[in-house]
Amino acid sequence: MPYLTAAVVLIGLLCVLNLLLTLTLIRRMRQTGGADVQHAGPPIALRPGSPVGEFAAVTVDGQAVSHDTVAGLVGFFSAGCEPCHKLLPRFTEHARTLGRENVLAVVAGDDAEAVEALTPVARVIVEDYDGPVAGAFQNTWTPALYLLGSDHRVVATGGRMEDLSVASTA
Repeated sequence: MPYLTAAVVLIGLLCVLNLLLTLTLIRRMRQTGGADVQHAGPPIALRPGSPVGEFAAVTVDGQAVSHDTVAGLVGFFSAGCEPCHKLLPRFTEHARTLGRENVLAVVAGDDAEAVEALTPVARVIVEDYDGPVAGAFQNTWTPALYLLGSDHRVVATGGRMEDLSVASTA
């Protein structure tokens, strides 16, 4: 019987310790906003050197866009995506330096705010999550960024603008 009491007390103490450690971890993550958690980035199928598939689409202002007319910066955004909305200011800032003809933004879902922010600096396509442009890029994640060369091949990919700057310094 004394062994049973000791075992119950030990298990109780371990449970309390586990609870305290869990609460400490949650509090720390809330304080840092999860900033110290490192993510591997979005699951991007097309890697540097990969060709972009064939596609044809029309921008929100009626301009035809296809595999043959895309080079430069391509960004995929979606409605209700908080990281997408956080990326928008930096994306539009960078897009402004490249010129509208060198930037394509693909918005999945109904996100009038993103379309309005992107239209002055990029050719904008609104399509379903599995639309033709997403299919050509084999893209299933947002935000996702691609830097394309004039040969329609991927130069760099990532989920942050910093991921693309590596290619411009290489």
